[in-house]
Order: sequence, then structure tokens, then C-alpha cells
Amino acid sequence: MYAVLLLVMVLTLLAFRQNIIVILLASAAYVHLVWGDGHLEYLAEDIWISLDNALLLAIPMFLLAGSIMTRGSIARRLIDLAVSVTRPIPGGLAVATILSCAIFAAISGSSPVTLLAVGTILYPALLQNGYSKRFALGALTSGGTLGIIIPPSIPLILYGIVNEKNIADLFLAGIIPGLMIAAVLAGYSYWVNRKMPSQPFNLAEFTTALKRGGWSALLPLILLGGIYSGYFSATEAAAVALVYAIFVEIFIHRELKPIDFYHTCVETAKLLGMLFPIVAVALSLKTILTIEEVPDQLAMWITSVTNNKIAFLLAVNLLLLVVGCLFDVISAILILGPLLMVPAMAYGIDPIHFGVIMVINLEIGFLTPPMGLNLIVAMTAFRENFLEICMAVLPFIALIMAVLLVVTFVPQTALFFVR
Repeated sequence: MYAVLLLVMVLTLLAFRQNIIVILLASAAYVHLVWGDGHLEYLAEDIWISLDNALLLAIPMFLLAGSIMTRGSIARRLIDLAVSVTRPIPGGLAVATILSCAIFAAISGSSPVTLLAVGTILYPALLQNGYSKRFALGALTSGGTLGIIIPPSIPLILYGIVNEKNIADLFLAGIIPGLMIAAVLAGYSYWVNRKMPSQPFNLAEFTTALKRGGWSALLPLILLGGIYSGYFSATEAAAVALVYAIFVEIFIHRELKPIDFYHTCVETAKLLGMLFPIVAVALSLKTILTIEEVPDQLAMWITSVTNNKIAFLLAVNLLLLVVGCLFDVISAILILGPLLMVPAMAYGIDPIHFGVIMVINLEIGFLTPPMGLNLIVAMTAFRENFLEICMAVLPFIALIMAVLLVVTFVPQTALFFVR
């Protein structure tokens, strides 16, 4: 009865288009009053305890580092390097688009940042070189989603925090699926544009691009190499990325002015001002739900309905695809991560593998209306019709879903490096 009332309250708030923080706060208060001891002051205590986590420091530092690289010239130099390498391939600029998104994703950890950094440079270049507008919109909008699966990934960090899993293991688990998605999108981009003229490889151009982009290309190697070799943690990696980005942009490239750095900090602070209240309330809600053993009860109920692991995985994928259409990736991970992980473990699914499945599903949510963030960002950045962008991403969604099925039913794609 109490659970039904909670569901009705959430659906009512959604119907009145309330902000996600209002829905989470109301849900947390309800759970504390009904299932807890009836003391709302515990909610404030849980929020404080939830935020007292050093791993959360990685999020603002990765976001700020990504914003600095977008405002500076790191993105431009990486794109020039990718274009010089793919020039001899028919449709090479299309392949360079996906490659650039994959490289920048390995630096920024953010899908919208990747889309904006690469898209603002390559969208006009694709149109000027004769590529269709629909392909350009689809490739850039979907390629930007690589920012949430290729490590360092902010959603993977949040999944690790809320479920108390090792962030480095989650990063390792995201490598092969991320590269699979990038390879499939790049292969499709080549196939669609295979009749476009190619150009001979220009060694001088490549050498120049490598010299200009060398410092930029070193960052992913330093970042991921440091994490996987054990030299620093995910939080320390975020600090290294931030310091490195500031040093390169201000002292080596000298294209980021102090006033630009100030505005970047202000914009990142505004974004964090929206993000961290959601994180705090969601983590406090997770605390009370765990104390009341709600995930365990859910696991018992699901396993009593069916003991078929394949049926469970298909149902979870369908649920997450629907959730991705309605909720942002952060809220979905913080709310559903703790609830679904326990039933998944009851079916023998590795929690690291399950985290990758969740993130890929929600990556698709970036491309599906009405809440697809990349659709909204692309509409604003490229000044194109929302429906046109939705149509442009359809073939790319199908390709990502194909990879999702492989990752779901072949756990080694995610767990190979972890084990």
C-alpha cells in the first residue's frame, strides 16, 4: 500500500512537470516518514554523509578540465590530428568525426562537452566537403555519446559511488564496449560515405598536426595509464587532468586567457550547482532504502517471478531504454543503480558488467526524445529542427543497440580487462 502511494506521488509530480530534485526530495521525505523512524532531520544527516565522499571530487574536476579543453585549442588540435590520419580513406572526414569524438571522450568524460567540442568544428567542415546534413547531424550527435562510456566516464564514476564499486574496474570495463561502439559507428560512417573522394596521405600535414596536437594526445595516455597502472586513483586522475589542461592551454598553447578561465569556472560551478543537490538527495534516498532492505525485497520478488537470467536481462534493458527517454542519465543511475544491482547479483550477473549495461542503455537515452540531452544540445548548437535531428540519429541508435545486445549477453566484452 505504501509503495503504491509512493508511485502515485512520483507519477503525479512527473505529470505536473516538477524538477527531478523536487521529485527526489519528496520521495526521500516520504520514505523517511513511512519506512524510517519518522524523523525528517535524518534526511539532512543522510545528505551530509552522502556528500562526505572523496570520490565525488572527481566529477567537478573532470567537468572543469573538459570545459577548459573545449574553450582552449586542445579539441581543435586533436581533430586536426584525426583528420590528417583518415584523409586517405574514402569518406575519411566522416571517420575522423567518430574518431575525434572517441578521443575527446577519453579526455572530457562528458557527452554534451564532447558533442560541443567536436561538433562546432566538424559540422561546418562536413557540410562544406559535401557530406549530407542528415549524416553530419546523426554522426556528431551520436558520436558525442561516447563521452559517457569511454573512460573516464562520469556516469561510471557515479555508478561506482552509489554502489560502492571500484572506479578503476568500471573504467577498465568500459574500454572494450566503448571501442566497439566507436568502431561500429566509424564503420557505418565509412560505408555510407564510401563514394566520397579520398585524398593522398600528406606526411608534412600529419607531422605538423602531430607536433601541434602532441601535448593534447598525451593526456589520455597519462590519464588512463596512471589509473590502470595504479599510480593514482580516479579522483587523483581528475586532478591530474585538470592541472594538465590548465598548464597546456595557458602556458604551452597560450590560447586560453585568464578571463576565459574565469568564465569556464563560473559555468562549471553553475552546472555543479544543479548536479550535486540531485546527487546528495539520491544518495540519501539510497541509504534509507538499503537500511529498509528494499533492494533485497525487490530481488526476492523478481526471482520468484522468473529464474530465467536472459528474461531478466531483456526486461532490464527494456526498462532502462524507457527510463532513458524520460530521465537524465545521472538521476537514472542514482535511483535505479542500487535497486537493480541486487536483483542482478541474484541472477549471477557481475555488478561491474551490470554497470556497463546500465550506462550503454542510458547512453542511448541521450539520443531518444523527449529528454535526450544530446538532441537538445545539438538542436541548439547546430540550429536545426528537433525532428530532423531525431531522424538523423535513428541508424546510429540501431547500431548502438546491436552493440548493447552483444555486451549484455557476452560478459567478457566488459570483464576481459577487469579479470
